[in-house]
Amino acid sequence: MQFDDVILGRRSIRGYKPDPVPRALVEEIIALAMRSPSSMNTQPWSFYVVTGEPLDRIRAGNTERMTAGVPQSREFRTGEAFAGHHRERQVGVAKQLFAAMGIAREDKARRDDWVLRGFRQFDAPVCVIITYDRVLDGSDDTPFDCGAAATTLVNAAWSRGMGAVINSQGIMQSPVVREHAGIPDDQVIMKSIALGWPDHDFPANAVVSERKSIADAAVFVGFGD
Repeated sequence: MQFDDVILGRRSIRGYKPDPVPRALVEEIIALAMRSPSSMNTQPWSFYVVTGEPLDRIRAGNTERMTAGVPQSREFRTGEAFAGHHRERQVGVAKQLFAAMGIAREDKARRDDWVLRGFRQFDAPVCVIITYDRVLDGSDDTPFDCGAAATTLVNAAWSRGMGAVINSQGIMQSPVVREHAGIPDDQVIMKSIALGWPDHDFPANAVVSERKSIADAAVFVGFGD
């Protein structure tokens, strides 16, 4: 695929086929992700790639603890709840997804089930957990660099016919994730990425999130026009 086709065509995938993903293909995608720029070549990232029974145990532990009311234990900073136009965009894409899935506003059962899908990594066959070295905790460059790697990873997956969605719900219960993914204490869990073959019959996969305009996003200085 051409670069523009990947960037313009990619979308977040929330419904997957159960077909397994070859390890060699995941390694190829991660190798591309590791070509992302990083501050002074620190390369702070690590990738824990989980599938099969270990991933099932993470799904189960994550959902059981969250539904039981165990407080979430995300390790990377969460910040304040979105407000203003950021909240409007968050609500906007949720409305797009619920409309595609036929989930009515008053349908609490299906809305709750949608949230649980996130805790289950959207039932994808592979989960990639991105961590960074704890000695770099507090550095603003480090999460920026890991974000760049995550972006390259999902684009590389799309270029090879695979789908992905970057999410935090799948790592809400970090003790469960650490145990079953074998993540040592010298790593901070930052994000997770659901990965697999898109189910093209899953309605939400057709949703293309809206983007603000260039006029709203960019300021041009010194161009003389």
